[in-house]
Amino acid sequence: MNTDIRFIFLDLGGTFRVIDEDPAYLSAARAKIAELCGVETDNPNQWFSDVIDKRYDKYRDWALKFMCEAPEEVLWTRWLAFDMDRERILKNASELTYQYRQTKGRRTVVQGGAETVKELCARGYTMGIISDLVGKREVDEWLDADGLRPYFKTVQQSSITYVRKPGPAIYYYALAECGADPKRTCYVGDNLARDIVGAKAAGLGMTIGVQYPGKKPQEVTEANRPDRFITHFAQLLDIFPAIR
Repeated sequence: MNTDIRFIFLDLGGTFRVIDEDPAYLSAARAKIAELCGVETDNPNQWFSDVIDKRYDKYRDWALKFMCEAPEEVLWTRWLAFDMDRERILKNASELTYQYRQTKGRRTVVQGGAETVKELCARGYTMGIISDLVGKREVDEWLDADGLRPYFKTVQQSSITYVRKPGPAIYYYALAECGADPKRTCYVGDNLARDIVGAKAAGLGMTIGVQYPGKKPQEVTEANRPDRFITHFAQLLDIFPAIR
């Protein structure tokens, strides 16, 4: 572990952002997906569960196997809506992906997250985001809406790069954009098998695992063991003092 850290990269889902699974919010997104696909159903929740969710499970297996994220158009025409009107699906692919993200819940920054990132920047650290997700629209809209874009020098999304963790390539994109020395870079993530294994494969100098209260514990092995664990995001301030 290198304690001379100057760059801190964050995972998003389960690390910097958490999900509020509001049933009405989820149902509205599922109904919108049925509408965009041209599907008439009295129970969009059941249709979504029987069709889209099951197909997404197969897509996810493929994505994890090849460490690849499919473009939105491919996601829908090959995996999720391959038996529906192709022109309609192509036209609506971006909105469909956006709505799919909403079917998982309303995403908000973890308690103390924004304040911690701002303080780390004030202490002299360069911050970045490396995240696996589908869709090109949602993260940019969130960064602008929450006023957080100025605090992140790099934002790497598998939906843009088409490469996923634990493959090291997406980490290399972030390092290159920041001009960062891998050995002086820390990655913070909640998924040990992807976030931590990927960061180690990319040669990062430090890794921090997130284990928030109430989350199911993960098996820790030699391959995925982070240098430190935190149970609250603001604990990063205890680990990273001001740079002199």
